[in-house]
Amino acid sequence: MKRSIEQSAAAGNGAAVFSGPPRRLVILGATGSIGRSCADVILNAPGRFEIEALVGGRDGASLAKTAIALRARFAAVADPTAYGELKAGVAGHGVEVGAGPEAVTEAALREADLVVAAIAGTVGLAPTYAAIAAGRTVALANKEPLVCAGAAVTSAARASGAKLLPLDSEHNAIFQALGGRNAADAVRMTLTASGGPFRDWSLERINAATKAEALAHPNWSMGPKITIDSATLMNKGLELIEAHHLFSVPPERLDVVVHPQSVVHGLVSFADGSVIAGLAMPDMKTPIAHCLAYPDRIASGASALDLAAVGQLTFQRPDLDRFPALRLAMAALRDGGGAPTALNGANEVAVAAFLADRIGFRDIAPLVETVIMQLARADELATPTSVEDALAIHHSARDRAEALLAKN
Repeated sequence: MKRSIEQSAAAGNGAAVFSGPPRRLVILGATGSIGRSCADVILNAPGRFEIEALVGGRDGASLAKTAIALRARFAAVADPTAYGELKAGVAGHGVEVGAGPEAVTEAALREADLVVAAIAGTVGLAPTYAAIAAGRTVALANKEPLVCAGAAVTSAARASGAKLLPLDSEHNAIFQALGGRNAADAVRMTLTASGGPFRDWSLERINAATKAEALAHPNWSMGPKITIDSATLMNKGLELIEAHHLFSVPPERLDVVVHPQSVVHGLVSFADGSVIAGLAMPDMKTPIAHCLAYPDRIASGASALDLAAVGQLTFQRPDLDRFPALRLAMAALRDGGGAPTALNGANEVAVAAFLADRIGFRDIAPLVETVIMQLARADELATPTSVEDALAIHHSARDRAEALLAKN
């Protein structure tokens, strides 16, 4: 964070100091990769934003540094054991502090013009839902609200008048390509996938992949969970589920193509044959800047796209035999109900088990599939109509996945 401040001061940011009223922000997940990129964008736009609240997980020291750098009014850690570290880190800087679920929800509900929802995992579901139910404008970066409780979240948004802005690069590209048109005008929405590190590998080689190989993403720098999801292409399946709820489009109008360059992030096809695509360098600061300033535009600090330097853009169909996790996610989207919720919960356990060397890469998708089949047979996949319903299915899926792992 210190480096970002120094760079901003030295370079002058290349942007004029904003003279209008600053936009008040709450950032849920301030110490993760999205949160750090948010901080970079904010520091690159002096006077444009005020930070009402920041939320971190368990790294109190990092959250304290971010709170000081961004001059936050309130900072909260989800893990109460990190409270002392946070409090000591902001001492003398006038930052209010809190810890635990209640403090996280308090942060989500503070008066703000925009809430960035970037807490990884289901721990972010309740505070994100609370902000939506309160009518806040929410920039969605974490998948769980829509994947696990899409019907409940969208229903709450309609009831409260909350606006949902897509912060994921693919959904943000679709949103921009729509250009304010009704999503019903689109005949197809296509998300792109980099293909991950195993895009061109044979099935046999993929099945024998090591953890180090799976974590070596060719285009994006992400946390270990989402990097493994990118290697299995599960992340693209989860994004299809998000798109279904976010844009209210049926599964048959959603598509995925593998695009190794990660320059085209999403495409919208219309009845007249026109296709509008969202292009940018693979840098999360671009969709972050779009959401933070929407409907205005600000400099993101990301590198400019030079198509001549890129040289070529290629596309291919995903191979569902080599990447069965994507097939499972597509099936969960078609089945609906609680299937996407169970898919997400079981996948969390499977990925964690792979990262802990408990199972091989080839075992991730079969474990997820078995859990969904078990829950379906037990008639436990009803559509979750509340956060509590979603969390119940999520925990049931995780418990079944852990039980299956214990047998091996």
